[in-house]
Amino acid sequence: MQEGPLCSGRGPSTSATRLPAEPGAEPWWRLERGGGGQRPGPFSTLYGRVLAPLPGRAGGAASGGGGNSWGVPGSHVQLPGRAQFGAGSASTAGGDASSVCPAPSTMSKAEEAKKLAGRAAVENHVRNNQVLGIGSGSTIVHAVQRIAERVKQENLNLVCIPTSFQARQLILQYGLTLSDLDRHPEIDLAIDGADEVDADLNLIKGGGGCLTQEKIVAGNASRFIVIADFRKDSKNLGDQWHKGIPIEVIPMAYVPVSRAVTQKFGGVIELRMAVNKAGPVVTDNGNFILDWKFDRVHKWSEVNPTIKMIPGVVDTGLFINMAERVYFGMQDGSVNMREKPF
Repeated sequence: MQEGPLCSGRGPSTSATRLPAEPGAEPWWRLERGGGGQRPGPFSTLYGRVLAPLPGRAGGAASGGGGNSWGVPGSHVQLPGRAQFGAGSASTAGGDASSVCPAPSTMSKAEEAKKLAGRAAVENHVRNNQVLGIGSGSTIVHAVQRIAERVKQENLNLVCIPTSFQARQLILQYGLTLSDLDRHPEIDLAIDGADEVDADLNLIKGGGGCLTQEKIVAGNASRFIVIADFRKDSKNLGDQWHKGIPIEVIPMAYVPVSRAVTQKFGGVIELRMAVNKAGPVVTDNGNFILDWKFDRVHKWSEVNPTIKMIPGVVDTGLFINMAERVYFGMQDGSVNMREKPF
């Protein structure tokens, strides 16, 4: 049977039925995108995406398939220039990395600052033959772009360990070498973003829901470098970031944990709800996230272990005494670097 248009009108799907086409008609994969569509390869994904091919592999993604999750319902991280959290976006066909993250004609001040910080960290710290921990979020995209450029320009031998599904797809999308902690338990350098950084380089992380894997990777790295824009720089945690401290919890324990935290430390706790999904956000580990909106400045080095000892808590978004350096991209186009105080 000759290929015809899909009944669903949403691109290739294993469950959709194709209607017979008129003799001589254009195939459905050309009709869908105005005659210029790309025929789906064997690596088409659930989201209608195709990963960019790795070097030496024609027509699709790295082994295992899978597509990127940026801009799809339930995703918490967007590429620069995409819609806000939870918004859908047009599907992206496979190709080189630039097709996945097109440079916007005019970047916002914050986005340009993220780019400056990410590139500065990569220039100063990435070296040949390193195992890298790749963080999650919008800022890390710029760092990975620069890592990929340097790999191509300098023929660097690098291995990348992801902190989330998003980070894994980003590594594959840019043709970098993907590995895991089973094969590379010792990481030379971890680079990640932050939701807020205080004067002592303590961090709030987890706005994207990846806090536990981010902390595991950072904790197993010899050096942990943070990249952020000027909006994330604070004297005290909570000065700029008002969405609270994320706490990843076992689903059955979210109510007892909420009660225990507020009874001990005050404030308000909310179960983080999904945007384009009925129900709560579910992490890559299958857990829930509580956002604790605290009402005063605490001694975080004492609060963090106390919360972690509550039964049902997996980990918190407090990264205490972990970051070695933070690079802040500034509004004027400069980059400020702060080191851990001793």
